[in-house]
Amino acid sequence: MARPAKGAGRLTRLALLTAIALTIFMAEAQLPALTAIPGVKLGLANIVTVYVMFAMGSRDALLVLSGRVLLGAVFSGQPMTLIYSAAGGFLSWCVLCLLGRLLTKKQIWLASPVAAVFHNLGQLLAAAAVMRSWAVMAWLPYLMIAGTAAGLFTGAAAQALLRRLDRLGKS
Repeated sequence: MARPAKGAGRLTRLALLTAIALTIFMAEAQLPALTAIPGVKLGLANIVTVYVMFAMGSRDALLVLSGRVLLGAVFSGQPMTLIYSAAGGFLSWCVLCLLGRLLTKKQIWLASPVAAVFHNLGQLLAAAAVMRSWAVMAWLPYLMIAGTAAGLFTGAAAQALLRRLDRLGKS
């Protein structure tokens, strides 16, 4: 694998990856709800975050995630999105940091579903704090199933992306 970019090259790469993640986030926000369960979506923008975590490292993944979350809330015009996305994203990032030390690039598909479940947990904890009620935690079992399924898909996609871009970098 090529050495990580530094300086302007790294900044440009991070800006492009953030723009890609934000574009995917905004496009997915336009799709109709997949189920009647609030908060269930594929989370396709997380493909970029998982890719960055394993290709560039945890600091860069946090930068891309933070940029997407902040700009996503601004562009969607929904300030509550910032609270829920930040809580879920940060908890998910913490789990990815731990799993990134234990798993190889060939096991991204394992890390992503776990991170997705923790993303949903973070969102529910934020909702419980905002609503001042633990009643929202009743959605946790449903969101764990949905998060696992979505995480398997995004993890497989991130792993395929990493494999493909590694091959392009070697040629």
